[in-house]
Amino acid sequence: MGLEMVHPEYQRVYDKNATLEEVLTPIYPLTEGVSQARLRSLIKQAMKFGVSGIKDWLPAEMTRALGLPALGDALRIVHEPPRDVALEELDAGCHPAQRRLAFEELLTHQVALRKLRESARVDQAHSLEDLQQLASRFINSLSFSLTGAQQKVIKDITEDLQRTTPMLRLVQGDVGCGKTVVAAVAAAQALGSGRQVALMAPTELLAEQHFRNLDQWFRPLGVTVALLSGSQPARTRRSAIEAAQQGEVPLLVGTHALFQQGVSFKDLALVIVDEQHRFGVQQRLQLAEKGNGPEHRPHQLIMTATPIPRTLAMTAYADLDLSIIDELPPGRTPVQTVVVPDSRRDEVVKRVERACQTGRQAYWVCPLIEESEELQCQAAEEMAAILTAALPSLQVALIHGRMPPRDKDRLMNEFKAGQTQLLVATTVIEVGVDVPNASVMVIENAERMGLAQLHQLRGRVGRGSAESTCVLLYRPPLGGLARERLNAIRDSTDGFEIARRDLQLRGPGELLGTRQTGLARMRVADLERDADLLPAVQSAASQILDQYPDTIAPLTARWIGHDDRYARIG
Repeated sequence: MGLEMVHPEYQRVYDKNATLEEVLTPIYPLTEGVSQARLRSLIKQAMKFGVSGIKDWLPAEMTRALGLPALGDALRIVHEPPRDVALEELDAGCHPAQRRLAFEELLTHQVALRKLRESARVDQAHSLEDLQQLASRFINSLSFSLTGAQQKVIKDITEDLQRTTPMLRLVQGDVGCGKTVVAAVAAAQALGSGRQVALMAPTELLAEQHFRNLDQWFRPLGVTVALLSGSQPARTRRSAIEAAQQGEVPLLVGTHALFQQGVSFKDLALVIVDEQHRFGVQQRLQLAEKGNGPEHRPHQLIMTATPIPRTLAMTAYADLDLSIIDELPPGRTPVQTVVVPDSRRDEVVKRVERACQTGRQAYWVCPLIEESEELQCQAAEEMAAILTAALPSLQVALIHGRMPPRDKDRLMNEFKAGQTQLLVATTVIEVGVDVPNASVMVIENAERMGLAQLHQLRGRVGRGSAESTCVLLYRPPLGGLARERLNAIRDSTDGFEIARRDLQLRGPGELLGTRQTGLARMRVADLERDADLLPAVQSAASQILDQYPDTIAPLTARWIGHDDRYARIG
């Protein structure tokens, strides 16, 4: 049996003197009903009649200084590369023609975000002078001292809130760095000025935890805190909404229910959004629009415990000021991370038992609530039953997202109080849960989770002074990408380093949330591959805004289209 070619593409050459084309044959991604030949034909026609008429909106001196070709030349090379082209460069996306297109796309996003920021600065906001000294009183009431990093970020926020233009600030920080306290100080400044604050969290569990913490902190200071979530009884929800409308509740905590129609505020002056990457941008903007009409926009404080590499942050959040809490509170101990095949599950169970018998507590996290043969994941309900039978001396509890809020509250309070030694849970506990006595975290099917999620889950332990361990259970065999992820999380506890690796492995859309940022819709640019272009992009964006403002609208239309995020650009 000889060599074979399956479904070869070929071209008949009738003239013996004919030669092959001088350009390489492109292969395009297809959609149903369109063949490769048909698409090539259409693009060839477009190239023939359209490239010469495409306007190059970038100044020639700008692209020349970077050694990049003109737009028309770049398009021709990308679609019709000459036979002697450097194939390695094309394959890696590093050919000057590809970099020319990536540069223009990155530049357009940068300019659009800066324009969005400029339009926000035209808006008016209330200057929040804390006449009641509530922020100082709150800080003095704490049983711990703020870190230097927290104090620096609070200073930035305080200055922002005293201005008459809306604050737009993103606060980044690793898990456990104390972002919630910083947000509470900001809330206290707004409340001390006599106005209202809304805090939005992505899950009911996190919203409930924020509510409990804020209520515990502010109640002694005479401030009423209320909770609003989708699963509350209708009467409770209606009561919270009416109280916010009448100004009787100065601080309202909730899920996405906060920005829904029918929820309004008497005098909303500050919006705090936790875990920004889990919300769509439009959701955040809808909440911000619940201020005192167009004449006064609320200040916005956006928090994320998913550290974002600087190259990504400066591109994705160019419309926001950035503050970083880069210091953990004293007394935190690094978490030891081990990667174990599930064939050694019995050893892990014994480790959990030993830790709990010494007075510590543990989490056992499963990705699903119910058994799924398709995903072959251990279900939390099944695992809870197995662990209850295997560890009769321990009090085992189960918590997941489908439980009524009252049941979740009760179970979390019992775990916090030490009445439960082992909590079996889905990833509902990924963010916000704070039990310093918990020192062991076991994560099932860790090979199926992203680095950011694994790091968030691991952050639930190591919150006290005890030595803590995170066990990553995986089901062999491991694929190459899964192995890289598990090695990365095992070898580092630095959230920013993990985020850099996550960006390499998964890309910006996964790290920031595909629908939320628009970055996953970038057509040519790759933020990791093209990171070296970003300093030039920053400089070029300033030049475009200052010297070539007429190019902004056509560039935005070309690369971004009618994305709602940029609706205010014009």
